[in-house]
Amino acid sequence: MYSKIDNKGNIITGTTVILIVSIMLIVIFIVNSINYMENENINSISNDNFKYIIKDYNNNLEQLGRDSIAEETEKLYHAHIIHDSRKDIKKILNNKLKEVNKEYKEKYGINIRSEVLSVESTDSPWKVLFKVRIKADKDTNQFDGILESNSSIEGLKDPLPYAKLPKIYNNINNDGKKIHYFQALAQYLRLHNVDSYESYILATSPLFIKKCPYDPYIHHGDGNTLKECLKQGYFHESADGSCYLCRLDGKGVCPHYGMEVFIQTHTPLTNESVSCSDHVVFHDRYTGEKLNKYDINSLILDSSHAKKYGLVHEDG
Repeated sequence: MYSKIDNKGNIITGTTVILIVSIMLIVIFIVNSINYMENENINSISNDNFKYIIKDYNNNLEQLGRDSIAEETEKLYHAHIIHDSRKDIKKILNNKLKEVNKEYKEKYGINIRSEVLSVESTDSPWKVLFKVRIKADKDTNQFDGILESNSSIEGLKDPLPYAKLPKIYNNINNDGKKIHYFQALAQYLRLHNVDSYESYILATSPLFIKKCPYDPYIHHGDGNTLKECLKQGYFHESADGSCYLCRLDGKGVCPHYGMEVFIQTHTPLTNESVSCSDHVVFHDRYTGEKLNKYDINSLILDSSHAKKYGLVHEDG
């Protein structure tokens, strides 16, 4: 009888021990799982923060690139001559990024090494593409790759007139809205043997790059569209015109998709002169005639440009 009781007691004790051990194992498993999940969440937050830093750095490239282009443009407006704008802008942006890298180190504790690989024209004349190689590390996180950013040139100064007519022409100037050529453009055209160069005495063109909203351009011939376009100083896309980077280098035309703007004459002369699209004035130099020969502010256009903008020459 005692033997049966002892056996039952042993079974109960053994079962209890097994249950206790099982419960302990389950508890340990749960605790370990919780710790593992917490560690995973910490790692996830850390990675997200690192990705945020890299993304924030990339986002800042757009403005830094634009500032670098603007700084290069100002050289022209202070009588400097530019030979390789892309190379110069790379140098300017590299210097800016050195300072930014220091700021990110202080702010985020991240080490960043950067190098501007290229400054490129794009399929849009209103954008410049920057490619920057960066190597970054923080704790166990690392990044090694190429960041790309498109910077808008809208709102920047037009570099072409000052690149083509440096201070040796003395009197090119601007009033904060328009570029005033005074005698400078007429002198330039005279040196290039353009007939009736006198028509461009006192000519003007827009100072800042502003994309024309009147698209398709043929609608410039409708109502007051042309008048408003000239008043606002809009620029137009052109396969014949030069891109912003080539304008910095003083090129009236280039292999990239570019832009053009009307150089507006203010002359009572009615004779034919060079057509007033800026790539024609500064490079191609073929002739046009006034749209309205009795209008002192009339554009001087060739038939091809008149057709592009839906304009007609008035017989008057």
